[in-house]
Formats: sequence, C-alpha cells, structure tokens
Amino acid sequence: MIPSPCINICQMDAPSGLCTGCFRTIDEITVWSKTDDTTRAHILAAITTRRMAQAPQTSPLPSAGAR
Repeated sequence: MIPSPCINICQMDAPSGLCTGCFRTIDEITVWSKTDDTTRAHILAAITTRRMAQAPQTSPLPSAGAR
C-alpha cells in the first residue's frame, strides 16, 4: 500500500485548487483512502509534476572566471 503524501499542512489554495502541503486536489485527497495503488501512483506522478512546475526557477550562476 502506497502511503499518503499528506504532510499535515492542510490548506487549500483557492487559485490553484491544490493543498499547499501535499499538492493534491480535494478530489485526490478524498479518494486516496478508497483507491488502489495504481491510482495512487498516478496521483503521486501528478504531484511530482505540480511541484516541479511551482518550484522557483533559478538561473545558473556565472563561473568564477567569467566577467
């Protein structure tokens, strides 16, 4: 059984419709305890994509020799 991605920071972000703690939708949170591992794996894959999309974009630092 795949464990829940919940980290006990349960607050829904209205604009995105996602929990700010686990990046799941309310529908994904509701169905989690009743679904199979295949569906859970799909939800986890969606969470990974969402986290990457919301991660701060950083530009590489210039090398020490570049000026």
